Amino acid sequence: MSKWPEATEERARAIIAQYPNRRSAVMPLLYLAMSEEGYLTEAGMARVAELVGITPAQVLSVASFYTMYKLEPVGRYLISCCTSISCMLLGSDDVLHALEEEVGVASGEVDSEGLIGLEHAECIGACGGAPAMQVNYELIEGINPEKARQLVEWLRKARPEVVNTDEMQSLFGGRPSFDWAITEDVGAVGPYPAYEPFGTVRSSTE
Repeated sequence: MSKWPEATEERARAIIAQYPNRRSAVMPLLYLAMSEEGYLTEAGMARVAELVGITPAQVLSVASFYTMYKLEPVGRYLISCCTSISCMLLGSDDVLHALEEEVGVASGEVDSEGLIGLEHAECIGACGGAPAMQVNYELIEGINPEKARQLVEWLRKARPEVVNTDEMQSLFGGRPSFDWAITEDVGAVGPYPAYEPFGTVRSSTE
């Protein structure tokens, strides 16, 4: 099995070192694998298996269970629209339909350019700011159908290298669940969580 680039291999070793049993590092290493190709390839999962000493089938059993691990390409920007009860009661179905029309695909699909993927999500923990959605797991609260359409247009035209919660909230959000006290200028660089140990977070002002 070929190795990842050395910087990624170093991150993998640092992650594994945090666990008394290296196989416990499977889940964070799967995010690391996603950061290499945008989704989990067979080669990526095989590398995780090699690093932690289990079989690729065992790695796949984990990856296929959790919805945030993606086994197929999801686009450069993954839009996740919450459709759980709080968001649904406040109009998330209309938001999702607007997104489907604007992106040009149904939930669970990726546009022909491979730029924007769309999915409906179970509760994302922002019920107080419903309806809520995420782009590459960066949160937007108080979204409405028109703002959702504007968001898609912005992603297509601006193609930001980093998607940042604060920027998107100010451009497209509505009432948040609470006042955000700390401004952040960092965000996600791909369709996976922004997290420093994975190298998947960067300043939007760089």
